[in-house]
Amino acid sequence: MRTKTLFKALLCGAILLASAGAQAERLKDLASIGGVRQNQLMGYGLVVGLDGSGDQTTQTPFTVQSVISMLQQLGVNLPPTGSLQLKNVAAVMVTTSLPAFSQPGQLLDVTVSSMGNAKSLRGGTLLMTPLKGADGQIYGMAQGNVLVGGVGAAANGSKAQVNHLSVGRISSGATVERAVPNALGENNMIALELNESDFSTASKVVEAVNRRFGPDTAAAQDGRVIRVRTPSGSDERVAFLGALESLSVTPAQTAAKVIMNARTGSVVMNQSVTLDTCAVSHGNLSVVINTENTPSQPAPLSGGQTVVTQNSQIEIKKEAGQVVLLKQAASLADVVKALNAIGATPQDLLAILQAMKASGSLRAELEII
Repeated sequence: MRTKTLFKALLCGAILLASAGAQAERLKDLASIGGVRQNQLMGYGLVVGLDGSGDQTTQTPFTVQSVISMLQQLGVNLPPTGSLQLKNVAAVMVTTSLPAFSQPGQLLDVTVSSMGNAKSLRGGTLLMTPLKGADGQIYGMAQGNVLVGGVGAAANGSKAQVNHLSVGRISSGATVERAVPNALGENNMIALELNESDFSTASKVVEAVNRRFGPDTAAAQDGRVIRVRTPSGSDERVAFLGALESLSVTPAQTAAKVIMNARTGSVVMNQSVTLDTCAVSHGNLSVVINTENTPSQPAPLSGGQTVVTQNSQIEIKKEAGQVVLLKQAASLADVVKALNAIGATPQDLLAILQAMKASGSLRAELEII
């Protein structure tokens, strides 16, 4: 009973309907400028100074190899037969993102993650670690004290830890050593790349840019990329791009989509999704949707026009005889609510939605996650 109540709450509370009318958004929220992006950096290093919580060297031989290699570079030669028993060292991966237009000397935050079986990185110090990009070039150097956040508590001999001890951060722990070349504004042209490909939205963006900055300023290359002509001077170009990003554009309405989580029964719709006439039978459930066109004629000599209205009716019946009848627009939200009212399970809802989609009654894309 408790599980059924939970499913009912999920089914009823997870139906989200977006407004049918699209609102104006800033261009910087709809698109990005080609070439202006972050670059991921990664490096392999050692954290030292741990309080006995480092890697167990018998199970992580790469930690010992890294220590030997580091000591050799520092002029310390170890006996070839020597077996190091290290408890205060941990092998880690260091990751960060290099923002666009970063210059040498800029500081970045880094994330330090254990790749062995260290119990904790708390109190450790990251030794100088080169950070490389996808091209194998070094773009930064990381070093510093690792901060592991969280709360620890102990009571009646038991110990509880509310955090993740194998991952830490170093604030301003990396220094940029190399700048990434950027061809922004080359040939006085930039590329605006929409976050989602849409020909209607691309046309609206071109229209808004040309209306604001003059004809022939922007031209759509396809449904995603828009070529924009920029001023030649760098200072003028920056001011132009600032005004361009703040431009308000009303995006086109997206295609109707229904997303369902098969495990929890949650249903999310990006807009009001309607259904055509259909009848579905699943187990002890039956769903019938009828749509009738009712003409409404004006009074004689009134000069009005005949209007046809749609009267939709949803009937959901259970084998036990329980019937839910909705005399209103046949929308998917109404069907889901009515199925939830008579105790349909997520599996029932999934099968019914798939049947409606297969029959062509569901006028939306159905995605199951």
